[in-house]
Amino acid sequence: MEKMPFQDRPHAKPIAPPVPAAIVETDWRTALPTLTGAGVTLRELRASDAPSLFAMLTAVEVSRFISPPPTTIEGFERFIAWTIRQRVAGEYVCFAVVPRGSDAAVGLFQVRSLEPGFGSAEWGFAIGSQYWGTGLFTESATLVLDFAFEVIHVHRVEARAAVRNGRGNGALRKIGAVQEGVLRRSFLRNGEYLDQVLWSIVNEDWVQAKAVWGPKVIH
Repeated sequence: MEKMPFQDRPHAKPIAPPVPAAIVETDWRTALPTLTGAGVTLRELRASDAPSLFAMLTAVEVSRFISPPPTTIEGFERFIAWTIRQRVAGEYVCFAVVPRGSDAAVGLFQVRSLEPGFGSAEWGFAIGSQYWGTGLFTESATLVLDFAFEVIHVHRVEARAAVRNGRGNGALRKIGAVQEGVLRRSFLRNGEYLDQVLWSIVNEDWVQAKAVWGPKVIH
């Protein structure tokens, strides 16, 4: 999800979340569950995650292919509050990525509804560069996709990655995403429109692939 739906408005008044529609009735709207793997825990973002997310996600190598992240710790605090309002509204979930043995968030995974009831969704991720190549992405992605398909009951999950983002495209291919095409000049970054690769995973794909990744644990 290179283009984040969140827009930081430091002086905007808080907007009360809309009353959730009765399309999806699952307890994740009340509280996001914790997803636990062998080397990672995914949990709801906390205001206290703002400093570590600011340090991890504003690095040039991380932010070069995503929408500009908040530029201050306070901006990340507003973003975190926004994610919770959107989750309560049943439109969006965002997990903090916490490595085993730590309590600090080093990245995040987002899932955003593309239609009423989460029939299809867009997902995206950003992880601090010091954790690239450690297996943290693969394990986290597996947990998030299992949550999307089994708990939210999404039918189709889409992702977009700039053509130039070789690492991001390779990560999506590794977990079994299917490349559907190229979206020409679809992503504005630093004043330049970039081509994006459109990837998808549908429920049937994930059912077949689950044996490769193993079960998830939800607390």
